[in-house]
Amino acid sequence: MIQFEQVSKRYEGGHEALSQLSFEVPTGEMAFVTGHSGAGKSTLLKLLGLIERPSHGVITLDGQNLAKVRRGGIPRLRRRIGMVFQDHRLLMERTVFANVELPLMIGGVARAERARRVRAALEKVGLLAYERQLPATLSTGEQQRVGIARAIVARPTLLIADEPTGNLDPQLAVEIMGLFAEFQQVGTTVLIASHDLPLIKRMRKRVIVLDHGRLVADLAAQEVL
Repeated sequence: MIQFEQVSKRYEGGHEALSQLSFEVPTGEMAFVTGHSGAGKSTLLKLLGLIERPSHGVITLDGQNLAKVRRGGIPRLRRRIGMVFQDHRLLMERTVFANVELPLMIGGVARAERARRVRAALEKVGLLAYERQLPATLSTGEQQRVGIARAIVARPTLLIADEPTGNLDPQLAVEIMGLFAEFQQVGTTVLIASHDLPLIKRMRKRVIVLDHGRLVADLAAQEVL
């Protein structure tokens, strides 16, 4: 599913966010990317979503070399990726239903099918009763769950999340991670950037560790203690 081969990312000014990074994540696996603040976790996810481009190296997603995806093909690629952000990035003037529906509208899905999928996604995250409410009326944890519903509504093959539990209390964080694990169980590949080591250890999944943009450890699930 995901393959990084000697990938580096250097920004203007000389800051190297990633350096010669190589790893693979097979289809259907759930893995964490962790490391200190500034280790390169967010940059890694941005490269997968083609929000950023690498300076060197090759990134392959589901057999496709991302360097060959032109600007016009980026929206098509992103339809296969569900992205969850720490700050939710919800449209506050639109209802919960409308926020979750947005990827399907962009994808040209018929209205009746959109409604069915949106309600199924909201039910999955426990928010079906809130579909007509505005995000501002929801708690932080509920807003994050709206973001997750939006990420999964188009049935992506890859789900990536950048510090999805960073603003949540410990119990809500466990519940959110449990949702991600459920998506993996139905075949979705899941990659999560997080610095919450106790929570990562509790999940007992593969852990990729970065330090100043370099891969310093790649722990299989059974090695996570």
